[in-house]
Amino acid sequence: MEDGYYVGRRWEDLDTDILVKIFQSFDILELTSGIAHVCSAWRMACCDPLLWKTLDLSMMKSNFIKIPLEPYVYVDGRSDKILTRLLKISMSLSRGNITTLIFHFNLFVSDEQLTYTAERCPQLRRLVLPAWNRIKKTGICKAIRAWKDLESLTMPGIANPPYLMEEISKNCKNFRELKIMGPCDKFFASTLATFLPTLKVLSLRCSMLYKEALIIILDSLPHLEVLNISHCLLIEVLPPPGPKKVVSEIDQSIIEKASRLREFLTCMNDSCTMCQRTKIDEGLMRWYRYEEGLWKADEVKSLAL
Repeated sequence: MEDGYYVGRRWEDLDTDILVKIFQSFDILELTSGIAHVCSAWRMACCDPLLWKTLDLSMMKSNFIKIPLEPYVYVDGRSDKILTRLLKISMSLSRGNITTLIFHFNLFVSDEQLTYTAERCPQLRRLVLPAWNRIKKTGICKAIRAWKDLESLTMPGIANPPYLMEEISKNCKNFRELKIMGPCDKFFASTLATFLPTLKVLSLRCSMLYKEALIIILDSLPHLEVLNISHCLLIEVLPPPGPKKVVSEIDQSIIEKASRLREFLTCMNDSCTMCQRTKIDEGLMRWYRYEEGLWKADEVKSLAL
């Protein structure tokens, strides 16, 4: 400094490690807002792999209305364009380094958006995708084939699970944990036993769970280590002409079957708020009714967000 004149460093001269540290405090909307276009140094920092281990879109929701026919939601075109733009920028900056991808339960991704993303995230290990309304069989199967390293999936309950589980079995040799945010019946449980016999972690929390499905899971998944049925609506189907009934406590035979597990997580307490909510929603949680972010919770640490 001479004669009171000071020449400071320019922003683009900041050390890349410092820029990356600053950008780590940004959410995805801020990170894709255009800061990569400030200068070449900032773009280099924006592409650093440390920023792109996780692409968290859990704060984004589609602008949609419910409709009576499949896919049961209509997504506003502008909302779709915003998501597509964000995905394209994210894929460009991440350079294939994303290992965890998280979507909100009210973010209705299309086949085109999913496959575009899958092709550009070859290292993906964890996918959290609670809403599949607009995703067809061909779209999810194409995505699974691109994710050879997939280990963990959070998904809704679906009516025809074999095609998906078979695709995972064929392509994802390291697959180990599954969370189903929806009903689990005998058919779903049998499908898991057929195609994913080496599954280690399974969470069915806050869902309708049939007792016969639970027995199949305990008997037919020999490598299972952790099972979470906390706050489930446990249903027993009685022999005809008997009705279905809600089971209020787990019987001793199931406890004995589950004793081989490292963790068997349960909660069926009438005074528990989450158990009460599952009953009110009849085993199909309407997460939009409750606290924002509640859907991310899980008693299994590796599945919580």
